[in-house]
Amino acid sequence: MNPKHLIELLALTKAKSLIDQESGWATGAETYLDALAEEIGEVKDELYSSRACSLEDELADLLWNYLNALQILENQQKISIGHVFERASTKYRQRIEGIQAGQLWVDIKEQQKQQLAQEHRDTLFRASKND
Repeated sequence: MNPKHLIELLALTKAKSLIDQESGWATGAETYLDALAEEIGEVKDELYSSRACSLEDELADLLWNYLNALQILENQQKISIGHVFERASTKYRQRIEGIQAGQLWVDIKEQQKQQLAQEHRDTLFRASKND
C-alpha cells in the first residue's frame, strides 16, 4: 500500500465536498453513510465471485463513502479527520498489544469504553467552566 493514495483520496474528498456544497447533492454525512450500507451489500455480492477487480472496486466505493462522510463531519466541525485516524491507531494498537500480553479483547474494549466515558465527562466539565 502506498500512503500517497490515502493522502490523494483525502484531497479528492475535500474537492468533492465543495462540489456537494454547490450542487446540494449530498444532504450531509447521512448521504454517504447510507451509501456505505448499500456498498457493503455490493462487497458481499462480490466476495464469492472470481472477479478480484470488481471486489476491489466495491471496496474502493466503501472507502470513498467513508472518507466523504468524514469530510462532511469535519466541515461541520463535528470531528477532526486527523483525530479519527489517531483514535483508530491508538485503539487498535492497545487492543493488539493487550492481546499479545494475554488480555482478553472484551476486557480491553471495556477499559477503552470507560476511558471514552471519562474523556466525555472531562469535556463536559471543561465546557461548563467556560460558560
